[in-house]
Amino acid sequence: MKSVVFDLDGTLIHSSPDLQAAANKMLADYGLAPLDIPTVESFIGNGVPKLVERCLRVYGQPLTEEAVDKMRGYYGANPYTLTKPYGGVVACLEALKGAGIKLAICTNKPVAPALTILDGLSLTKYFDVVVGGDTYSTHKPDPQPLLGCMDKMGAEKANTVYVGDSETDALTAKNADMTFALFSGGYRKMPCEELRHHFLFSNFDSLTPYLKG
Repeated sequence: MKSVVFDLDGTLIHSSPDLQAAANKMLADYGLAPLDIPTVESFIGNGVPKLVERCLRVYGQPLTEEAVDKMRGYYGANPYTLTKPYGGVVACLEALKGAGIKLAICTNKPVAPALTILDGLSLTKYFDVVVGGDTYSTHKPDPQPLLGCMDKMGAEKANTVYVGDSETDALTAKNADMTFALFSGGYRKMPCEELRHHFLFSNFDSLTPYLKG
């Protein structure tokens, strides 16, 4: 492999505690009860508006721009207070970078908070390109963000792997006709066996030799 594109939330970073905290602040503004971590994790993967829509739907409430703005405000103020890289991520990125492999991020999170988190966790230095949910007019699972990310980094399908954790990531890779490595951790509703993938891993120590090999 010459290039690797990673999803962010649920793949490189465990971000659900901060997303849960922001979502619950938003819900409290409307007099709604807080949601637990498993519930919020099941809503992650399609961007902030969809996460807010799913949170409000629990209480039979409609999605509003005000609610989305509240969520973005709360999350933007504290995007990595509780967020941490998964175990082995830093060592994996170090090894890949040291091997001369180009690295990028393709996430449905808007670019600004994505960069804030990467900076805060000292991960920015590993990535040549960061594509967010607001980089293009479409977002994952539409293939445009992933293909656009590869174009920005000068990568080709034949020697690039996309790494993600969710149904959205698996479908994005399929739509882009990409090799896909599936992290069995992260935020997902379906069993891994039901998702299209070429390599399944539970820890980043096993991902490194696959990508370098």
